[in-house]
Amino acid sequence: MNWRTVAIPLAASFALLLGACAGEKTKEEAQPAQPAAGTAGQQPQAGAVGAGGVAANPLHDPNSILAKRSVYYDFDRSEIKSEFRPMVEAHAGYLRDHAQATVRIEGNCDERGSREYNLALGQRRADGVRKALALLGVADTRIETVSWGEEKPRAQGHDEQAWAQNRRSDIIYTHE
Repeated sequence: MNWRTVAIPLAASFALLLGACAGEKTKEEAQPAQPAAGTAGQQPQAGAVGAGGVAANPLHDPNSILAKRSVYYDFDRSEIKSEFRPMVEAHAGYLRDHAQATVRIEGNCDERGSREYNLALGQRRADGVRKALALLGVADTRIETVSWGEEKPRAQGHDEQAWAQNRRSDIIYTHE
């Protein structure tokens, strides 16, 4: 066997391989640009690196969906509306990814209704968020619930605009 019959095809193969490698994009270049964190229906990257190379906590990023922590309800209702499901799912994802994190869900009501009724409704609201988190894989032992009824209003008015802000469940991180 002549060395040229082996060397020429081998050299041609090597040149093709180098050419193919030079044309490949790196993993980072090949990925499309990501939209800003907090876009509806998307979960932020936990442990993403922020300015200065320090890991940024998405709980403290105002552009993250995790910065949103209130679920609002219709009058006399405790069901989570579809518009708040992506936010609850994002919090469940964060809690699943951060085993040390714990939350307290605080149920709130507007001023209409008796004190006892509002405490019970606030508890149903908090328990509804707790159940959703548990169904999404968060251990029940990491979720506490409390009802404030009408005792901790977000808005002080006596109209529908104020009442709508007070009908809510708040997700409070007790340990991140």
